[in-house]
Amino acid sequence: MRSSSIDGGKEDGRVVSFDEALGIVLEQASNLQRPARERVSLTGSLGRVLASAVMADRDHPAFNRSTRDGFAVRAGDAMSGGWIEVVGQVAAGGAWREGLREDATVEIMTGAPVPDDADAVVMLEHVERDGEGGIRLAEGRAIRKGENIVARGSEARAGDEVLPEGTEMDAAAIALAAGCGAAEVEVFRRPRVSILATGDELVDLGETPGPEQIRNSNSYGLEALVSRAGAEPLRLPVARDRRDDLRRSILRAREADLLLLTGGVSMGEYDLVEEVLLELGAEFFFTGVRMQPGKPLVFGRLPEGKDRRAMYFFGHPGNPVSTQATFACFAEPMVRAMRGAAVEEPRFAQATLAEEVAGRPALTRVLPARLTAKRDRPEVRLVPWQGSGDMAANARSNCYAVLPEGIEGFQAGEVITVLLR
Repeated sequence: MRSSSIDGGKEDGRVVSFDEALGIVLEQASNLQRPARERVSLTGSLGRVLASAVMADRDHPAFNRSTRDGFAVRAGDAMSGGWIEVVGQVAAGGAWREGLREDATVEIMTGAPVPDDADAVVMLEHVERDGEGGIRLAEGRAIRKGENIVARGSEARAGDEVLPEGTEMDAAAIALAAGCGAAEVEVFRRPRVSILATGDELVDLGETPGPEQIRNSNSYGLEALVSRAGAEPLRLPVARDRRDDLRRSILRAREADLLLLTGGVSMGEYDLVEEVLLELGAEFFFTGVRMQPGKPLVFGRLPEGKDRRAMYFFGHPGNPVSTQATFACFAEPMVRAMRGAAVEEPRFAQATLAEEVAGRPALTRVLPARLTAKRDRPEVRLVPWQGSGDMAANARSNCYAVLPEGIEGFQAGEVITVLLR
């Protein structure tokens, strides 16, 4: 899993800043055609993107709903200070159909329909009882019209769009769709992503590495990242450092919608990936990013051909932390857009730096870090690491600290950007 040195660079091509690279990726993502559509069960829609809106099948709520256990009253009567008679009870799923006298109330449970003659619900803990079936407001308490009631149709009216196209289906969206009776939903097809590791030094998991060999960890790490991003990973056999093998492997990879390569994009004698891509007519949007780790990252597109669509590709550096960091920064937003989701930047957030950190004025640093999710003050601390091949450090982290170029150093207590994982 080779990579150029941190300070190394490409003599030719277009090396851009971190922000420029992200802008280029998002611009290309915005030009994508919408994916094909398919219908899936509601329970099978988790993590998918809606291709058509879910509509309210009736008013939500379908009745004036009590939000508290208490007593349904006419607010003016209850505020008079006198005792009123409790004449019945209504539970969730039931109804009070007998009318309600001015001097009467019914006990009501959370979620139950409020009787038509009532306009407020007094909470149980806000009343006094006389021991003979009567109640009144406790001293110092008041009740207003509409209190503790969600009015019919206040959440949605029948026919309203409740989940628009492009919604990413999470637990809350699935619950809402279920409440509207949507047993199936229409979603965008998941993109297929080819994963191609390159290098003579790589062996697969079932093989024993020789003294100078390493296991192909990148393909498995990318497979997990692609799956988590909502796409279908296609992990291919390792391509060796020969033009003919690279060419065959890349042509095979074109069965998918996106290609992720690892290794072979630096400046060494055996780094042949870019040369083979050029031979296949590739257009390169950039051939390096001023970042640490991940400077040799390339991004481009293979041309449309006979029975083949144009295909975007990322050539990730071979070192594992470089591969995963550049995927999180650049490839994941593309994968998400290919799912039909909105074109958006990665999930950046802000946190307080726990300790002083050196900067690199010429590079944006994207470093493994640990975010402590304190409610009032999230704090981030870098994970000690031995460079971009340190998989153990990356596994101990739960985010990346994003330290912009042009700054010599960062002090403890500063608020910095983190990339959530």
